[in-house]
Amino acid sequence: MTEPAVTLLALPQALPPALSGCAGTNRAPASVARQIAANDDVAAIGLWLAEYHDSPHTFRSYRKEAERLLLWATQVRGKPVSSLTREDVIAYEAFLAQPPAAWCDVGLARRGEHRRLFVGPLAERSRRQALGILAGLFNYLVRAGYLAGSPFVLQRRRARRGTRRTIERYLDRALWEEVLRVVDGWSQSTARERQRYERARWVLRFLYETALRAAEAAAAGEGDFQHIRGRWWLHTVGKGGVEGTIPLGDGLMDDFARYRRFHGLPALPSGDGNIPAILGIAGRSSPLTPTAVYQIVKDTFRRVAETLQRQDEVKAARVRRASTHWLRHTAATHQAEDGTPIHHIQQNLRHSSIGTTSIYVHAEEDARHASTTRTRIGAAVPHGDVP
Repeated sequence: MTEPAVTLLALPQALPPALSGCAGTNRAPASVARQIAANDDVAAIGLWLAEYHDSPHTFRSYRKEAERLLLWATQVRGKPVSSLTREDVIAYEAFLAQPPAAWCDVGLARRGEHRRLFVGPLAERSRRQALGILAGLFNYLVRAGYLAGSPFVLQRRRARRGTRRTIERYLDRALWEEVLRVVDGWSQSTARERQRYERARWVLRFLYETALRAAEAAAAGEGDFQHIRGRWWLHTVGKGGVEGTIPLGDGLMDDFARYRRFHGLPALPSGDGNIPAILGIAGRSSPLTPTAVYQIVKDTFRRVAETLQRQDEVKAARVRRASTHWLRHTAATHQAEDGTPIHHIQQNLRHSSIGTTSIYVHAEEDARHASTTRTRIGAAVPHGDVP
C-alpha cells in the first residue's frame, strides 16, 4: 500500500539548515542503531504521522499539534525540534495557555499554508492533551534512534482535579428507551423522511449494541460480520490497532436485516462483501467518515431533545449533550447493570485494563446512596409536623 503524503500545511517548503534538525543538539549519537532513515525533523515527524494514516481523526489531531510545536520551536525559540529541552517544554506549555494574538487572528484562513492554528488560549484539559500527544511523538523518535532522549519524561504527573471514579456520560435505561420511542415517532410521510428515520434507527441501535467508537462504526463493513458456531460476531480494529470481536444478538441482526432490506440488499451480510454497515442517506455504498457518523448521532439526539423539551427540560438537556461516545458508555453501563461479567465487558470494549472498565459499575454506589439516605428511626420529621 502506498503511504499517504504527509503534509505539514503550516510550514514552509523547507527549513534552513540551522532549524531543520539535521544537527539538533538532542539527536541520537551515531552509535545508536537507527530504525528510520529520516535525517531532519520534518521527515521524522512525518513518518510518525504516517503511522496514523488509517485513523483520519487521530491523524488530523496529531498533525495539528506537530505543526504548532514546529512553528513555535523554529519561529519563537529559534531552534529545531530536535534541540528542545525541558525548559523549552515548560515555556511551550505557557505558550499554549496564552498564545499571542497573531497566532489567533480570525482573519486567517481555516485551512492552507497560512492558516490559523489557535482559536484562543487552550484550557488545562486541552493543554494536557496536546502535551500528551507530543510526549508520544518524542517517545517514538527516541525508540526510532532519532533522538537521544525526550524532555517530556521529566514532566510532573498532575492529579486531575475532580476526577470521578465512575463515568457519568451515559443515558439511564429509562431515558434511553424514551429516546428510541421518540425516534420511532418521527414522521415518515416522504421518502427522505423515511430514509432519515431508518438510518437513525439503525445507527443508534448499532452503536448501542456494539459499543463501537464512531471511527470503528464508520469502518465496519458486511465482511466484518462473522457467523461462527451458529452465533454472530463483529470483528473490529480499534484504537492503537487493537483487534476484537463483539457478540451480536439476534435482535440487532434483525435490525440489520431490516435496514439492509430497506435499501434493497439481502437480509444477511455477505462474508466476502464490502458494503458498509452504515450507508449514505439514500443507500450509497461508499463508507461514511467518522465525522459523518458522529453528526448523524448528534443530529438525532438534537431532534429528540427538541421533542423532550416540551415535557422535561432536564431530560432534554442531557440528551442534547449526548454523542457517539455516550452510546458507548451507555452500552457498557447497561451491560454492567444486567450482570454481565466485568471481564466480558472489558473484552467487548477492548480495554487493556479491567480498571478502565470498572468505571461503568454503578450498582455499588447506588446501593450506598440508598442505604445512607433511607428513612431511619429518629430521622427528622417534615417541618411543621408534630412527632
